[in-house]
Amino acid sequence: MRRLRPWALVLGGLLAVLDGAGAYRLRWGRRGSALALRLEVRTRGYVGFGLSAGGGMASADIVVGGVERGQPYLQDYFTDENRILKKDPQQDYHLEYAMENSTHTILAFSRELHTCDTNDKSITESTVRVIWAYHHKDMGEAGQNYHGLNRGTKSLRLLNPEREDVSSASLPYFDLTNKDVPVPDKDTTYWCQMFKIPVQHEKHHVTKVEPLIQKGHENLVHHILLYQCSSNLNDSVLDYGHECYHPNMPDSFLTCETVIFAWAIGGEGFTYPPHVGLSIGTAADPLFVLMEVHYDNPSYTEGLIDNSGLRLIYTPVLRKYDAGVIEAGLWVSLFHNIPPGMPEFVSEGHCTLECLEEALGAERPTGIQVFAVLLHAHLAGRAIRMRHFHNGQEQKLLAYDDEFDFNFQEFQYLKEERTILPGDNLITECHYSTVDRIRMTWGGLSTRNEMCLSYLLYYPRINLTRCASIPDIMEQLQFIGVKEIYRPVRTWPFIIKSPKQYKNLSFMDAMNKFKWSRSEGLSYNQLVLKLPVNVRCSKTDNAEWSIQGMTALPPEIERPYKTEPVICSSSSCLRCSLFLTFLFVVHITASTIGNIWPFV
Repeated sequence: MRRLRPWALVLGGLLAVLDGAGAYRLRWGRRGSALALRLEVRTRGYVGFGLSAGGGMASADIVVGGVERGQPYLQDYFTDENRILKKDPQQDYHLEYAMENSTHTILAFSRELHTCDTNDKSITESTVRVIWAYHHKDMGEAGQNYHGLNRGTKSLRLLNPEREDVSSASLPYFDLTNKDVPVPDKDTTYWCQMFKIPVQHEKHHVTKVEPLIQKGHENLVHHILLYQCSSNLNDSVLDYGHECYHPNMPDSFLTCETVIFAWAIGGEGFTYPPHVGLSIGTAADPLFVLMEVHYDNPSYTEGLIDNSGLRLIYTPVLRKYDAGVIEAGLWVSLFHNIPPGMPEFVSEGHCTLECLEEALGAERPTGIQVFAVLLHAHLAGRAIRMRHFHNGQEQKLLAYDDEFDFNFQEFQYLKEERTILPGDNLITECHYSTVDRIRMTWGGLSTRNEMCLSYLLYYPRINLTRCASIPDIMEQLQFIGVKEIYRPVRTWPFIIKSPKQYKNLSFMDAMNKFKWSRSEGLSYNQLVLKLPVNVRCSKTDNAEWSIQGMTALPPEIERPYKTEPVICSSSSCLRCSLFLTFLFVVHITASTIGNIWPFV
């Protein structure tokens, strides 16, 4: 066994188990301008760790280390587009601690977030695909040996702010879970089930919400939304579940419009800040709630039975503020559409100045405090940003993910709470790629359709549940040459009357018939971003603010968004930074290893 100074070990921080067997554990935390990482792996051979744009080995930033014959080693590598591993001339990973016992290898090391090295991947607040591997032999012994099945990938946010892990083991909880739901053998199913909150007559605060995903259904359950329903319902609505958005859906489901919690695939449990909680138990709080589960079954598997849901942990010890949720972005509809064959297409959903002026002006003139955001899109999504404007001046991004992963969507804690004031406006900016599609992509519920939404967790709770927009459809159709539609509109999607090439086609068929090129798609994108929008500004219980349904012009903003300049740090600056944070770095001369060898 060989150790470096033990106080360099990364203690605390965030933890992720990267493999299903628990053999590879990662703990990490931000230390100033650097990231400190600790790997604990069930092997006495080499350990590989890397950052990848797409989750594969091509063009990845990799570090390999271990303890061989009592001597620790750590080398900075990268792979080219052919997945060939090459030693990086600029060594930016710095070993701080190494240990090997009879079963495990433990490595602690650090790296600057931005290294100025083109072979390194900058570490930002966006999602990163972490890749990992290990072998039972060390690098010098393993040579060209392949790590076999001891490898994988996992999406993480390495700069998600650390939260104090307050034990909830002794707190009461209740579960909202489906009971033997038969998942249909079709691509997309939304299943709705009504529940009654068991905590009544006295105020409590929910402090944590955990997903309860049935084992083996981790890829089947795409997201879960929890809605507050009308308090005028009775227990008869609890008898059965039903497909959501179905013609035969119970009328009681239509009273459930206010989102009070959202979970999406890849996310873990959400813990509220110590001064905020989700209020339950009073007349103003949810009594009946609707749980909407989105099942994604692209292989049309038959015979699936699901019992997934949510666990709500609560306390009678009240926090200072009640939490609320605002759904912002693009109203989900066919009016949101993306041409095929586009390497990038940008959609914007507006939480307008007019809506926030009216709602916040009446309910909270001093503003609300946003503390977490969930950014949501589907399979074509590549990046999402939540832009914030105050008095017409753009503020720092409220939240962003420039490497959006459809299979990893969770609430992002904000490093600092953000005040939203009357007269502010918010834009959910979604970037898509449809290069592999030959038909239009439409806004809709299926994962093959698209969404562009942000869920804002904030306090104190006010009577504003949705702040969104819908782009004007007629000017979109004029772009492809549509002149007239049949009126009055009696069918959906509505039917085109002229010109001749589109006569009697639905507007969806007409958009698909148009011969889209990349240049046409770019021109269309520029048009759509400037179109007037229909304002959606909703209260609880299906009520609306007076601005609802009105038309507003989108603000004149700078496009594309200018990212903040990256400040790189050299290796010498890294060592200075680590010294200032009392991390003792020992320079280790690594074992002599060939510079180039396959690592696939």
